[in-house]
Amino acid sequence: MAKKEAEKKNINLGQGTGRRKTATARVYLREGSGKITVNGRELEEYFKDPLCVFMVRQPLDVTDTLTKFDIVINVAGGGQSGQAGACRHGIARALVDENEANKSALHANGFLTRDPRMVERKKYGQRGARRRFQFSKR
Repeated sequence: MAKKEAEKKNINLGQGTGRRKTATARVYLREGSGKITVNGRELEEYFKDPLCVFMVRQPLDVTDTLTKFDIVINVAGGGQSGQAGACRHGIARALVDENEANKSALHANGFLTRDPRMVERKKYGQRGARRRFQFSKR
């Protein structure tokens, strides 16, 4: 009996993959009361910056689903802001997977668009991606 309850609790209503810079987030929506878990820790514990916490919750605010789902996120790569952006993108995709009616509101706010800006690679013969070594005439 306990196994059936545990299986029932872990049914994913929606899934989404979010990316930002070099960060990738896998997001799972489950029935619940609004608890967000990132890499096994609470959202506020994982993201210390309140701006990052706000960013992750934005798609839920737009669709009025803050207390409707429990969200489990596995995120890797990048830094704190990149991971927060990847979580936001993944949550938006998962909300669309769960209910297609959310797509117009999320798209209008730009949460379904992957931010393509990444760090440009360093080229050989240069100090950085575009910065040259100092030229000396003599």
